[in-house]
Amino acid sequence: MKAAATTAGALALLALAGSAQAIEGGVDVGRDYTNVHAGMGADSPGLALTGNWLRSDHDGSMGSLGLGYNVGLGDIFITPGVKAISTNPTDSKDGYAVAVGIGASVPVTNMFNVFGQYYYSPDSFSSHIDDYQEASAGVSFKPISLVDVRVGYQYLAMNGKDGRKDNVIADGAYVGASLHF
Repeated sequence: MKAAATTAGALALLALAGSAQAIEGGVDVGRDYTNVHAGMGADSPGLALTGNWLRSDHDGSMGSLGLGYNVGLGDIFITPGVKAISTNPTDSKDGYAVAVGIGASVPVTNMFNVFGQYYYSPDSFSSHIDDYQEASAGVSFKPISLVDVRVGYQYLAMNGKDGRKDNVIADGAYVGASLHF
């Protein structure tokens, strides 16, 4: 058993070492919310794995793991994807949602990109919430290959079920930065 765990760990490290250029992590800060995120493969064609934890000062928090596929159309990336989301709204029950969505990244110059994404989960793909919506858009500035600075707008809402309160986790402008390895 110990040999199998050691072998699995070594293979995982080897896989991470092979994709070391594709790992990123960062923080976005809005007026009443904070979003911590990490990803692998988000800047190259093919599979992309993402994760985040977003906390509101007033309406709860959520965490997600996402899987997308980056399709390159010239310099433009279109990314259809799916997210498994753990919800923790204020004044309601914790739950989950499975959301589907799409994102896009369009380079304006070598250092500036315009980006956006939208994810949605209906009542049938969620528990304890009626539906889940997440949208964001903005501009990123990459002065060097390791650093990305962003400004944008993010909206994330969980509509209450069975008379429970609606929770808007994020609704406003943000600034953020990421490191790419």
